[in-house]
Amino acid sequence: MVKLFQCHFKLVIGCFQCIRSVQTKKEYSHQKCKFQGQSISFQKSQRFTNLDFREALSLAGEGTEEVEQSFYSELLQQCRDEFSNSDTQIVHGHAMKTGFHEDVYVMSVLLNVYAKCGNMDDARKVFDNMPRRNVVAWTMLISGYAQNSLPKQAVHVFQEMLHAGSYPSAYTLAVVLNACASSYSLKLGDQFHAYTIKYHVEFDTNVGNALCSLYSKCGRLEYALKAFRRIREKNIVSWTSAVSACGDNGAAVKGLKLFLEMISENINPNEFTLTSVLSQCCGIQSLEFGRQVRTLCVKFGCESNLHVRNSLLYLYIKNGCIGEAQKLFNGMDDVSLVTWNAMIAGHAQMMELTKDNLSAWESGSEALQYFSKLNRSGIKPDLYTFSSVLSICSRIVALEQGEQIHAQIMKAGFLSDVIVGTSLVNMYNKCGSIERASKVFLEMSTRTMILWTSLITGFSQHGMSQQALHLFEDMRLTRVKPNAVTFVGVLAACGHAGMLSQAHNYFDIMQKKYKITPVMDHYEIMVDMFVRLGRLEQALNFIKKMNCVPRESIWSIFIAGCRRHGNLELGFYAAEQLLSLKPKDTETYVLLLNMYHSAGRFEDVSRVRKMMKEENVGKLKDWSWISIKYKVYSFETNDKTHLESSQICKSLEDLLVKAKSLGYEMLESVEILDEEEGEKTSSPTIYHSEKLAITFGLENLPSSSPVRVVKSTLLCTDSHNFIKYVSTLSGREIIVRDSKRLHKFVNGKCSCGNSYGLL
Repeated sequence: MVKLFQCHFKLVIGCFQCIRSVQTKKEYSHQKCKFQGQSISFQKSQRFTNLDFREALSLAGEGTEEVEQSFYSELLQQCRDEFSNSDTQIVHGHAMKTGFHEDVYVMSVLLNVYAKCGNMDDARKVFDNMPRRNVVAWTMLISGYAQNSLPKQAVHVFQEMLHAGSYPSAYTLAVVLNACASSYSLKLGDQFHAYTIKYHVEFDTNVGNALCSLYSKCGRLEYALKAFRRIREKNIVSWTSAVSACGDNGAAVKGLKLFLEMISENINPNEFTLTSVLSQCCGIQSLEFGRQVRTLCVKFGCESNLHVRNSLLYLYIKNGCIGEAQKLFNGMDDVSLVTWNAMIAGHAQMMELTKDNLSAWESGSEALQYFSKLNRSGIKPDLYTFSSVLSICSRIVALEQGEQIHAQIMKAGFLSDVIVGTSLVNMYNKCGSIERASKVFLEMSTRTMILWTSLITGFSQHGMSQQALHLFEDMRLTRVKPNAVTFVGVLAACGHAGMLSQAHNYFDIMQKKYKITPVMDHYEIMVDMFVRLGRLEQALNFIKKMNCVPRESIWSIFIAGCRRHGNLELGFYAAEQLLSLKPKDTETYVLLLNMYHSAGRFEDVSRVRKMMKEENVGKLKDWSWISIKYKVYSFETNDKTHLESSQICKSLEDLLVKAKSLGYEMLESVEILDEEEGEKTSSPTIYHSEKLAITFGLENLPSSSPVRVVKSTLLCTDSHNFIKYVSTLSGREIIVRDSKRLHKFVNGKCSCGNSYGLL
C-alpha cells in the first residue's frame, strides 16, 4: 500500500471542474459541473420545461428522440431526490439508446444517483463502462461504497484508482479516511494520515474533519483534537466533530469547554452541535448548563428540531426532572419513536432511583401507560421499546401486561432477537413463572452468555437447584464462558440445596479457571449458606478472610442467622460491626432493634434509635399492593381505609386461626416511631400490609390463579412463616416480591429456602 502511494500519489486541491467532453454525436456547451462535498449543480435546460417528471420519464421510456444533456441531469436529480432505483434504470436505458452512455458527465451523474439509491452493483457497472474516468467519477464510486456501509470496497476502489494512474484530490482522501473510520481501520487510517502530512494537506478542512472522525471512532481522542487544531479554516462540521469526539470518548467536560470556545469564536452551532452538547450535559448530569444550551437552541432556531428536543428530553429525565420532561413531551407536535422510547426509558430509570417498591410501581405504571399511548399512536415499537417495557413488567411483577407484550413481540416478528428473548426470560423469572421462562429459552435459536445466565439465575431464585446446576454444566459444554453474574446464580443454587462442598468447588473454579475475582454478591451467598447450615463460626471466619470490607448486607445476614440459631453473643459482635458502618437503610435498623429488643437490651435499643436520628433514618414505609384485572389495590400495615377493610380483617383472622392449628406461632416485631415513646416498641404483626393484600387476593381472584403481591420493604420472619401456612391452607401459589428478592410459596415451602435476608 505504501509503495503504491509513493508511485502514484499526487494531490489536487480545491474544487473540480469536469472537462467538457467531445461527444461522438454532438458537442455541447455549458457543460459546467461543480463538485464540492456530495452535490452537483446542473445547467438548466429550456427544453421539456413544460413536462412534469412523470411525463418526461414516460418519454424516456418510450422513444429514442434526441435530447440535450440537461434533460438527463434534471431527470436524474429527481430520481435521486425520490431515491427511486427503478426510475433511474429507465433513464439509464434511454441514455443507452441515445448514445449518452459515452458522455462522461451524464454517466458520472448516473453513477452518483445509483449510489444514492443504494444500488452499488449498477453504479459499478456504469463506472466500468465509462469511456473515460476522471477524479470526479472515481471519487463518486468511492463515496458511494463508503455511504452504503461498504468501507472495504471503498478502499479497494481507491487502490484501483492509484493503479490506473489517476490522482486523488483532498476530497477523495477525506472520503477514504471516512471509510477507514467506518471500519475502525486505524492502521490503514494512519497510513493515509502520513501522506496527508507528506503532501501538506492535513490542514484542509475536509481532510481534517475526516481525521478527527477517524481518531474519535478509534478511541484516540488526543489525536482527534490535534487533527482538529491543525485545520486552518474550521467550519461548523469541524467544531461539531471535535465536540462530539469528546462526548463519544467520555470527556464531556472537555467537550463542553470546546463548545464554549466555539461560541466565543462567533461560530453559530447547528442542530447537530447542540444535540451533541445536550447529550454530554446529560452524561454528566449538568442540568444547569443544559438549560443554558436550551436558551441557545431558541436563539438559533433549533428548539423545534426533533433531535434537539429528544436530547433535551433525555437531559430532563436523566436529572430526575420528569415533570419538565412530560411538559416538553406534551408540547411536541412531531414525536418520533426515539421520543416515545425516551419517555418509557425515563420512567424505567426513575424506578431504579426510587427508594421503595411503591414509588417504583408508580413510575413503572406511568411507563406502561406511555407504551399503551405509543401503540395507539400508530408508531410501531422497536426492539429497544420491547426490552424497556419488559424490564418494567419484571420490576413491578406485571405478568398480565408482560404476556400481552409477549404476544405483540411474536406478531411483530421480534421473538428470535436475543435481547428481546433475554428480556422475556427475565420478565417471566421475576414474575414467578419459571416454566414460561424455560419455554422462551428453549425457543431461542441463539443463546448468549446473558441468556444462559438469566435462566440459571431464574432456576436458582425458584429453588430449583438441580435444574440450575445442570443448565450451568450444559452452558460449559457449549463453551459459552460464564461471567461473575452466572456464578451468583450457581452459588445461590448450591446455597438453596445446602450443597456446601459443591459451592466451595464452584467458588474455586470461578477464580482459578475463569479468573473471576469474587465480589460482594458471591460473598453474601457463601455467608448465607454457612448461616443456613448453622455454621456460624465458619461464616465469621469466611467474612474475616474476604478481600474487601464487608458491607451492611453481609452483617445483616449473619445477625439474622445468629438470632435464628440462638447465638446472641456472635450476633451482638456482628451488630457492633454493622453499626460501625453507620448504615442508612431503615430495614437494617429494624433488624438490630428486633435483636436488641428480643434480648431485653433496651439501652442498646435507645442507642440504635439515637443513631437513627443522627443519620436521619426515617420510619419504615410498609406498603403492599396487588393487581386484579389491571386495577391495583394497595395496603399498608393496620390499614382500615379500604372499602372492604372489615371483611379483609375478618378473613385474615380466620386464616390466622387455621394457621395456628397447623403449628404457626405469631412473632412480634419492633415498630420504628417518629418520636421516642418509652418502652412502646413492639407491635402485633397480624395486620401487616402483605397479609392484607394476600387475603384480598385470595377472596377476589379465581381459585386457580396465583396470588402475586409486591411489597415495598423486606418480608419479616413472621409474615414469611405465615404465608407458608396460607399456601398450604389455600392450595394456592403465592408470589411476593419484596425489596430484595422474589418469594414463591407453594405447599408450605418458599423458593428462597428460608433466606436470612428477612426482618
